[in-house]
Amino acid sequence: MKVKELLIVDDNRGIRMLLEEVFSKDGYLVHLATNGAEAISIAENKDIHCVLLDMKLPDMNGIEILKTIVQFKKNLPFIMMSAYAEQDLIEKAKNNGAIHFITKPFNIHELKELVSKFIKSHSELRVNEII
Repeated sequence: MKVKELLIVDDNRGIRMLLEEVFSKDGYLVHLATNGAEAISIAENKDIHCVLLDMKLPDMNGIEILKTIVQFKKNLPFIMMSAYAEQDLIEKAKNNGAIHFITKPFNIHELKELVSKFIKSHSELRVNEII
């Protein structure tokens, strides 16, 4: 079975390290980005299966990153993360392709379940597109 690749985009080093440790232990190949430019480059060059994307980054916001990546990775599942549950941002993220939104601090077990569920349903989508 192919290793599932996860892209974690957050400018907070502690959050990146925590998520990398948790998901690596679960067998994921984890890619880390601290800003939008890194995230877009990784998404272009790797076979990413899911993205955990912070809403507020130093060079661009999560919506801009999401819009850019979905142009070349149409069905990639995005889970948006933010310390602020601003309803307009949540709606904007979902309207641009995000499948879920979580607020920080988040429950790590809930996040692991979401990633697993979305990667599984995304893999099934990809298989159905091929058929």
